[in-house]
Amino acid sequence: MNVAKSGYRVFSANSTPACTELSKKITERLGVELGKSVVYQESNRETRVEIKESVRGQTIFIIQTIPRDVNTAIMELLIMAYALKTSCAKNIIGVIPYFPYSKQCKMRKRGSIVCKLLASMLAKAGLTHIITMDLHQKEIQGFFTFPVDNLRASPFLLQYIQEEIPDYRNAIIVAKSPSAAKRAQSYAERLRLGLAVIHGEAESDMADGRHSPPCVRNTIGHPGLELPCKQQAPFPGIELPIMMAKEKPPITVVGDVGGRIAIIVDDIIDDVEDYVAAAEILKERGAYKIYIMATHGLLSADAPRLIEESAIDEVVVTNTVPHEVQKLQCPKIKTVDVSMILAEAIRRIHNGESMAYLFRNITVDD
Repeated sequence: MNVAKSGYRVFSANSTPACTELSKKITERLGVELGKSVVYQESNRETRVEIKESVRGQTIFIIQTIPRDVNTAIMELLIMAYALKTSCAKNIIGVIPYFPYSKQCKMRKRGSIVCKLLASMLAKAGLTHIITMDLHQKEIQGFFTFPVDNLRASPFLLQYIQEEIPDYRNAIIVAKSPSAAKRAQSYAERLRLGLAVIHGEAESDMADGRHSPPCVRNTIGHPGLELPCKQQAPFPGIELPIMMAKEKPPITVVGDVGGRIAIIVDDIIDDVEDYVAAAEILKERGAYKIYIMATHGLLSADAPRLIEESAIDEVVVTNTVPHEVQKLQCPKIKTVDVSMILAEAIRRIHNGESMAYLFRNITVDD
């Protein structure tokens, strides 16, 4: 394809080898050359982006993977988008396979919805469209004021199960918590396999003041005599119901995993302590092989070492997130390439074609 007449450019917003490699795979499938740009960090850690070719009136696709230095990657994307906007690009479309801060998409205690803030920042920087994959919550799409195409990695992971796991017909799909049961059920139904759910995951109970209800004034007696308490009930004589404290239930496995291959499915695998504990429980219940399938392999901190020392036989993730260093530390980590669907999404968006083809037989629960 003639790059000059293609009407669009594909740029890489990250100078890391992993992002460059994914960008090259996508551009090779599209038959175009990677746009010329320079992204680097100055000595004071400021990010500088230089666009080395004209983009006036063209549609630009920015590919950005999210390495461990999440905030630097975000600034690279924002600065490149703004540089393209001020260079009179017609449309700026971000290809962000793993959307950062997606776990902070709900209001918790006295925090904030950081994912909504990031969506506003991207729009302000000049992005007009986003292509991403397996958002942590589908409702995140509502945070944006422009279109978001949320692609799915499940077809690639299902294909891996069918082709790379011997005797997968003897497997059972496992949800490591009840909240992950819908995704696991979707996999189980398409593979015609059974379903098991691990119950008993503890939730952190941080002291945030919610378990300190105001003291209730004793209205029986002389009205001038009050209990020594700094906080009084909002209405005299009315007591608020006391919330029962959560207690960690004993871990149980709902479903028979004895003599089976256990396949745990999830969207993000970051800290692996829960997966290691789940693998031990499944081993105790008789599972003879344990696989973990996830779209985004963040694998932070000591995850490679913990996986290597655990009962987990294999961890399969896609290349939406760079994890080459983790693979060198742990041979159990395998990678599935999803550049094909990203390239097809770019081609269809540029040509104004329907995206429905990419969602064939895909359910909302994937």
